Amino acid sequence: MFRTALRNVLAHKARLLMTMLAVLLGVAFVAGTLVFTNTVSDAYQKSSEKGYSTVDVAIRPDADSDDDRPGAAPRLSQGLLDKTTKLEGAASVTGLVSGYTAVADKDGDLLGNGFANTGGNYYPGADGKDSRYTLKDGRAPKAAGEIALDSKTARKGHYKVGDTVRVSADGPVRSEKLVGVVTTDDGNVAAGGSLTLFDTATAQKLFAKPGQFDEIHLAAKPGTSQAQLKAAADKLLPKESEAVTGEKLSDDQAKEIENSMSPMRTGMLWFAGIALFVGIFIIANTFTMLVAQRTKELALMRAVGASRRQVTRSVLIEAGFVGTVAGVAGLGAGIGIGAGLRSLLNSTGATVPDGPLVIGTSTIVTSLVVGIVVTMLAAWLPGRRAAKIPPVAAMSSVHAVATTRSLVVRNSIGAVFTGAGVAAVLAGTTMDDGTSAMGFGALAVLIGVIVLTPMLSRPLIAAAAPVLKLFGMSGKLARQNAVRNPRRTAATASALMIGLTLITGLTVIAGSLQKSIDKMAADSFQSDYFVQMGDDGRPLSPQVAKTVSGLDQVTASSALRMAPVRIAGHNEDVGGVDGKQIDKLLDLPFSAGSFSSVNGDKIIVDEDMAEDRGWKVGSSVPVTFEDGKTSKLTVAGIYEPNEIISGVMMDNTALTPHMETISDQMVMLKVKGGPSDAAKDSLKKALGDNPAIKVKDKDDVSNDIAKMFTLMLNILYGLLGMAVIVAVLGVINTLAMSVFERSQEIGMLRAIGFDRRSVKRMVRLEAVVISLFGGVLGVGLGLFFGWAAGELIASGMSSYTLVLPWGRVVVFLVLAALVGVLAALWPARRAAKMNMLAAIKSS
Repeated sequence: MFRTALRNVLAHKARLLMTMLAVLLGVAFVAGTLVFTNTVSDAYQKSSEKGYSTVDVAIRPDADSDDDRPGAAPRLSQGLLDKTTKLEGAASVTGLVSGYTAVADKDGDLLGNGFANTGGNYYPGADGKDSRYTLKDGRAPKAAGEIALDSKTARKGHYKVGDTVRVSADGPVRSEKLVGVVTTDDGNVAAGGSLTLFDTATAQKLFAKPGQFDEIHLAAKPGTSQAQLKAAADKLLPKESEAVTGEKLSDDQAKEIENSMSPMRTGMLWFAGIALFVGIFIIANTFTMLVAQRTKELALMRAVGASRRQVTRSVLIEAGFVGTVAGVAGLGAGIGIGAGLRSLLNSTGATVPDGPLVIGTSTIVTSLVVGIVVTMLAAWLPGRRAAKIPPVAAMSSVHAVATTRSLVVRNSIGAVFTGAGVAAVLAGTTMDDGTSAMGFGALAVLIGVIVLTPMLSRPLIAAAAPVLKLFGMSGKLARQNAVRNPRRTAATASALMIGLTLITGLTVIAGSLQKSIDKMAADSFQSDYFVQMGDDGRPLSPQVAKTVSGLDQVTASSALRMAPVRIAGHNEDVGGVDGKQIDKLLDLPFSAGSFSSVNGDKIIVDEDMAEDRGWKVGSSVPVTFEDGKTSKLTVAGIYEPNEIISGVMMDNTALTPHMETISDQMVMLKVKGGPSDAAKDSLKKALGDNPAIKVKDKDDVSNDIAKMFTLMLNILYGLLGMAVIVAVLGVINTLAMSVFERSQEIGMLRAIGFDRRSVKRMVRLEAVVISLFGGVLGVGLGLFFGWAAGELIASGMSSYTLVLPWGRVVVFLVLAALVGVLAALWPARRAAKMNMLAAIKSS
């Protein structure tokens, strides 16, 4: 049986090619994901280990201390650093302070990825060097007005030692002299960011306070272990600080890297799974058609003594061979994909540290197992079905027709799954947390529709008859061929349906969310402009608010400050605003009180918080501020929250004195005559044309939201594109094998006057009809799931508005038709080139 199975694979290798490609693509996606994520994780981990190679013990604030004071633990003092220098086992001590710093190139544009642009201090040791950095050119910064840059940033900005560089740490632009260029293993630089080094005193003024450090790193003397040095350091530690060994720092960093890569790996593997799931339909379809074409052969095997189990086993052996070849080829392609993704990541500016391509044993095993198991599982049902055909019946008919009973059972099962799934989805839209119910319901609906697809194929394809009539006999034959074998048509269309269901559903949700957040921002803000540090809202110097508020064109402005407090026993971030101006800048519906109540010790809170804690206007609540001082606050207003604005707000004059570091999240402002290009340019000029400071109007905010959702959708489209490609292979495969089956019939058509062009048109129209059938089902299910998910979102987002993307729906259906046209190119050409006499003689 093994030799028979092997001969069958070799005899039908052309027909199995598309199946191999489908499995290969899925396996390549899995292998590429594992290779890429393992390579990036390993590169960052080794870079991190190298960065901590000179650190034996690190002293840092303890975020998990038992202190009841809200906010982060206090920074480390100069006094503690001085004490650590006297530790017997310490060879050297380095004080670290860091924060955000943006660097402009010579054209005034921002260098590096905003989120990873950092600044820090160069802390010279006894030898005048900082062990964290290697000077490549020039010298270290020694005084205010001097900086050093990492070599990559200096190269990108075309800077050399002696140049003047414009930088910004918290808002105001600083013109600094570049005195040195360094190389570093800093992970932020590896991620495409920039590194700006100041002397320690300047860095402390910018990122902390004079005499304060974020961390203190100790290097041990020869003969002193990390544990011994840590034990000695523990005796000096003040409350709310901790000492950790360099080994633990490296291990913790490795865990953080793994955790950060895990969501990406999981997401990509999910999409690989979708592609493989779609591939199952192709595999099952291929083996069903192969088994049908070899029914007489299998019957003969049964007649000469082969058991049902042996027949099934022979089909599974064929599938196993196909899966093995596809798995090996997919692994090779996956390695290429992993290398390509790394290069693509580097080309975006998010540079990955140097390191080898990581191809682990688990990646190899997973790829082979996935290829073999998926193929054999998909081929099991056709093999079992072939083994159940009685030899006499099989010898008398090449194609076994499905019995009425089997069709009734199939349709009944499909109806039950679909009905139960729809009910679960609808129930999920009415629950507070209906995510699970909706997820299981959507899966049940998808399974049910896949099972019912053969039954649905006849009426839906019949609906296309008026259009197909325009193509004459080719159109009529294409429609009849499409429904000749409903199960085959259903399996082919289902593969495309799954991809389009997900794409359409995601498009509905993303478009609706974008519209809703856009509307929410427009309704909640009366401000003409928002000023913030970078796109991710880094801390902004209070000097910025002071500067813009003094401009003649500005009619109202308010800085938004956030500070941690413990209010009525709960840790919260309180928003500080200008109580006299905020009513001109925000527009929120109040159920009690108003913005005019925000002054002194009076606060406003959102309805959810007030209801949860039993507060009402006039309630007095205890508060502990960031500096440890306590007070009583009075609830003076209750407003309706949204996804942008919620929580507690109070006047800046009452909040600011208690903040450890005074900084703003953003500045909101109104200008005379409303927003205009001239007004925006004037604001930017007043702020020194700072590349790090963003001046945005409502349109800019809307565009940022649109860009975010567009990027998300494009990524998802790209990932789901793999499933669509697999579906295209399915259409090609089905048509090619269908053409082979109908060789005699096509020969007869040619003999009675059908020309080659008509044959090509017939095959192409059949492909288009099958593809559109899958497209209509996919778009319909996607719209339903998108609506249902929207109802669930709307229960927690009052501004949610359903947006049905009819334009994109049309595009999806046109693309589905195009899939059919492209998939039919080779089968149609093959059918048209058949020798009619040879085709008529075939059986």
